[in-house]
Amino acid sequence: MSIQVGPYKLNSQVLLAPMAGTSDKPFRMLCRSQGAALTTSEMVVIQEHLLNTHKSKYRLDFKGESAPISIQIAGSEAQELANSAIKAVEFGADIIDINMGCPAKKVCNKAAGSALMQDEKLVEDILTSVINAVDIPVTLKMRTGWSIDNKNAPVIAQIAEQAGIQMLSIHGRTKEDKYNGDAEYNTIRKVIDKVGIPVIANGDITSADKAKQVLDHTGAAGVMIGRATQGNPWIIHEIDHFLKTGCYAEKTSLKSRKNTILHHIQQIHEFYGDFLGLRLARKHILWYATHLDEKHAQQFWQSVNKINDREQQYKLLESYLHQL
Repeated sequence: MSIQVGPYKLNSQVLLAPMAGTSDKPFRMLCRSQGAALTTSEMVVIQEHLLNTHKSKYRLDFKGESAPISIQIAGSEAQELANSAIKAVEFGADIIDINMGCPAKKVCNKAAGSALMQDEKLVEDILTSVINAVDIPVTLKMRTGWSIDNKNAPVIAQIAEQAGIQMLSIHGRTKEDKYNGDAEYNTIRKVIDKVGIPVIANGDITSADKAKQVLDHTGAAGVMIGRATQGNPWIIHEIDHFLKTGCYAEKTSLKSRKNTILHHIQQIHEFYGDFLGLRLARKHILWYATHLDEKHAQQFWQSVNKINDREQQYKLLESYLHQL
């Protein structure tokens, strides 16, 4: 089954969630190689005074990535987001994704992210402004509502469809839930009953079986995988293979996984350079180690954490993987 987003036909039902601090260029390219149909950038606030910062420079580099390139923008005012969308197109966006899903305090304190769901009129203004500002498809990422008593995703979904949004991704928790408790999918099913555009289910999808259950339960067009990819990008291939064939994929060999890990860490070092690359690689090394060898991961990571030379870091990781 394919998902149509404007002129783009996505050939898999598995998408990578935009995650600040995770879905950077090296990780997006890795997840694409595992079969992700769409990989959306980390959330960016594209304002003139921020464009020369290191963070923006890295977050807005899409050279060498295959289309469609989806850039997620964030903000709290309609005109600000429209301007961000225009800039995102200049940086190579094929699809603009609007963030109304992030529950982080520093985002919500600015009435951005999932806090926007409290003001349905503002949501309409933002969506209309962004859609009118660009000639490419606009998608929306949101939650089930802004509090447990106010699950207004079905209302916002209808506003979004009428405004011209081409795809919705919904995380099965409210803003108030943050990442606590279990995701629920009944609200996502209610949204799907109300709109005709593709809806992608997100939240706690940690296996091929769970992906299939969520699709069957909600009727969603696809699934979006977030935290479950940290240290385990192979989950994308496993889910994709299962949804396409009904059979479980053969487990990726340890040798292949080791090669993927080393290549990914190398890509981080090359993309970010010595200082930042070394530091950003640490969390990925911890995630990989935890996934492969939970018992000794923490101990290994502590030794990795003390290293301040990227070649030394790589060699230590290489010898650690060799022992597994």
